[in-house]
Amino acid sequence: MTGETTVRTAVRIHGRSTQRKALRALLDALPHHGGHLLVAGEPGLGRTTLLRWAARSFRAGPVLHLGPGPDGGAHVTVEQLLDTLRAASAAAPVLVCADDAHLWDASARTALGRAVRRLSTADRVGLLLSVASDRAVAPEFARLPVVHLDPLAPSAAAALLDDATDGVAAPAVREQLLAEAEGNPALLVALARRLSPAELRGHRPLPRPLADAAVLAEVAGGAPSDSSAHARDLLLTVAAAGQTEDGTDVDAGLVHDALRRLRPEPGPGPRAEPGPGPRAEPVPEHLVLAGDRLRFRSPLVRRTVHATATPERRRAVHRALAEVLETGGHRLTGLLHRSWSLGGPEPAPASADRPTAVADRLAAVAADGAVPAPHRLRATAYARAAELTADGARRAERYTAAAEQALLAGRPDRARPLLAAARDSAAPAALCGRAEWVRGVTELRDGPVGDAHQSLLLAASLLAADAPADAAAAALAAADAAWAAGDLSACLATLAPGPPHRTENPAPGSDGPADARSAAARTAAVVHDHRVGMRALLEGRLDRAGAPLGQVVERGRTEGRPETLLRSAAAALLLGDVDAARRGGARALAAARQLGSDTLVPQALEYLAYAELRAGRHPQARTHAEEGLRTALRTGQRNTAAHHRAVLALAASIEEEPDVVARHVTAALDTARRHGLAQAATLAQWAAARADLGRGRPFDAADRLGLLVLPGPGRGHFAVWRLAVPCFVEAAVLAERHEDAREVLTDFADWAAFGADPQAAAQLARCHALLAPADHADALYRRALDRHDEAGGDFERARTALLYGKWLRRRRRPREARGRLGTALAGFERCGAGVWAAQARGELRALGAAPQGTGTGAPARLGLLTPQQLRIARHVAEGATNREVALALGVSTRTVDYHLRKVFAALGVRSRLELARTVGEAEQAREVRGAGEARRAGAYEKTGAQH
Repeated sequence: MTGETTVRTAVRIHGRSTQRKALRALLDALPHHGGHLLVAGEPGLGRTTLLRWAARSFRAGPVLHLGPGPDGGAHVTVEQLLDTLRAASAAAPVLVCADDAHLWDASARTALGRAVRRLSTADRVGLLLSVASDRAVAPEFARLPVVHLDPLAPSAAAALLDDATDGVAAPAVREQLLAEAEGNPALLVALARRLSPAELRGHRPLPRPLADAAVLAEVAGGAPSDSSAHARDLLLTVAAAGQTEDGTDVDAGLVHDALRRLRPEPGPGPRAEPGPGPRAEPVPEHLVLAGDRLRFRSPLVRRTVHATATPERRRAVHRALAEVLETGGHRLTGLLHRSWSLGGPEPAPASADRPTAVADRLAAVAADGAVPAPHRLRATAYARAAELTADGARRAERYTAAAEQALLAGRPDRARPLLAAARDSAAPAALCGRAEWVRGVTELRDGPVGDAHQSLLLAASLLAADAPADAAAAALAAADAAWAAGDLSACLATLAPGPPHRTENPAPGSDGPADARSAAARTAAVVHDHRVGMRALLEGRLDRAGAPLGQVVERGRTEGRPETLLRSAAAALLLGDVDAARRGGARALAAARQLGSDTLVPQALEYLAYAELRAGRHPQARTHAEEGLRTALRTGQRNTAAHHRAVLALAASIEEEPDVVARHVTAALDTARRHGLAQAATLAQWAAARADLGRGRPFDAADRLGLLVLPGPGRGHFAVWRLAVPCFVEAAVLAERHEDAREVLTDFADWAAFGADPQAAAQLARCHALLAPADHADALYRRALDRHDEAGGDFERARTALLYGKWLRRRRRPREARGRLGTALAGFERCGAGVWAAQARGELRALGAAPQGTGTGAPARLGLLTPQQLRIARHVAEGATNREVALALGVSTRTVDYHLRKVFAALGVRSRLELARTVGEAEQAREVRGAGEARRAGAYEKTGAQH
């Protein structure tokens, strides 16, 4: 500890908007009726802070802070408590706060519980209790409505840390603090407070461990003090076993067997029989036994139990676990526990339990692909082996391998400190290059892509002499970083032809020697072809790009490695072959899931989402992007998440969901601007503009899109801005900016002739029709529709039909206009483009034609809903509240809110009353249709019987 600190003691509340909303609802209702809430969360999550916030926010009456007496008693009877509260609430509503009610003794809890049950809503008493969720909730409070506190989301935790430190923490230090705190705000602030200013700014190494026993015990309120020796050993054994399970639940049988080895009963014979296991005594209140699995209720308490145990007892527990696991054939986990059991007197030089010997065995088993183990466990094993390694170069190699496995496990936050630990001036160039490669890939997925580009270029130069194939792969990854940044010159320079490469050295993470050589050869060929084809494409030489990129696509038909399949999907997108891109992305997704490569799943979903988007299948793109966003956030890939946000914004821009578009655009741009993601930024801004255009705001759309597509320093990403040209031309014509529209059509005509976008030729004809005089526009619209028939895609064809129908209506050709507008409406409804369907309906109404027919009636519109949305719509139509629907379907109210917004947009309704009417009409039509079908079936059966 140091007396000098840069951490402020008082900070504002972060990431608790949902909980504060629930508390605010209770406070706002108190002038009219009473109520009560239980705030539950593990130590350090902010229960006390929330109660203090509620007390400060309450202005309608007095606030009473209730607690037990010094001896733990209640000091008052239930009747006295009730009389006091009722008397106080007679004049004004009263808020009663009872913090840490789980610490009260049984009699005090009973008195409080009885008082709560006997208070009526007319008493105007609001009761806020807080309890720690690291133990079972007392029966007296079990029936109270609960507000749960979860760990802070990464963004909220980062904001809290910046607020507490005034943003002075170095990025690497900040990353380690956030990873160590695991979303616990009190622990995060305590860790930051522990550091000196030099440590916080990264000028001095951080203490190890970062969260030591003293800090954990301070935040957790001390380790559990169970009186039973068995209970203490049980807690420690579960905590120790969780070290290899990433803190999740553990096998109760493993714990039982380890305890039997740890505490054998004394007996007269040469070998005593093992004593009773955990199943023979009650499970401590800090644990949950579910089937054959044991877990702590609180991750913080689990860490505290392990850290505060005596070193001798902790080593003994790990030794017992190692013996059980090794006996059962679990080599990697057994060796890990064996390594954690080391300490005390130094073993004999020939002993297998020497730290160096254990480190070598641990690293060898972690590298053995035949040993089944997730990437997370291999990362832990490599890191522990590095800790026990004295040789600097070998230690750096093992830390680098640990970082690589952490990255594959989707934990870039853990990879970064491992890479920092891997720095060693004595390490050979190839090892330094491998570390830079891992660092660059980490930043490419979750950091500034400019930094990623430089790290990957450095990796390529360091690997060139000893591992040229790996150097080529690192250089291609550097080109990916330049592509994401929108730096065309850097991308071309990185893709410049290099010296021929050998394939003797397998890439990091390859399997056995023979398989590694074969896989390395295939990977090298894919990298070479992708590099050559990508450069030719960027230089505008399609004749030279098609063959090598086609080879990459073709390999995706037979290759099973997810990395190669991702390259295949990327090459297909470059060539405009969206069907091949979908196939490659789907195969990459399946391969990544089968191999447990969590970090590659969101990337495969990204390619799938882009392919569906390019094909005009917005609902499918949205489905892939929603899953991709969840997995990207879960695996710490903020850059990938930004791309998924951009896809979601584009998908939502054709629906009647402007708030959804705005939310995804804001989130995508937030990451894109900080990390230099020009591609994601361009897509997000295009989505915002397309939403404006769909809602009839062409001036706003033209202003947004003009910055993206018109020549100048602010032009959008070199490979994306052309995709937004058709939207800009439409908006510019409506905004009477015809010259601007004509200015970009020359470039767009070249793009259409290039052939990489199947929709471009039809869109070009549509753009020319918008700008053409009346005697030419008709033929151009027809030509555009013919091209759409060749390319496919409901949405773009419907947009052309809508514009053609509008043009025909204004030329007083109503019969032809009605046909085109009806086709447009059907196309929009088919692909879920609600906002554009509304435009088509408005045009039809202007013609005096009711927008009825295929896809416009209530039954057909209900057919646009997913099964879950349909269930929610029917419940709401019957008068159920969102909370009642959530309880009936077993989902959260937030899920109901989300799906209900989609239902409103899909059905074109604006109130629950309209929804009930729409559902009722659909159900009535279905009954009529069913009755008609039954009559027809009866008639058929009767006819058949007569024959």
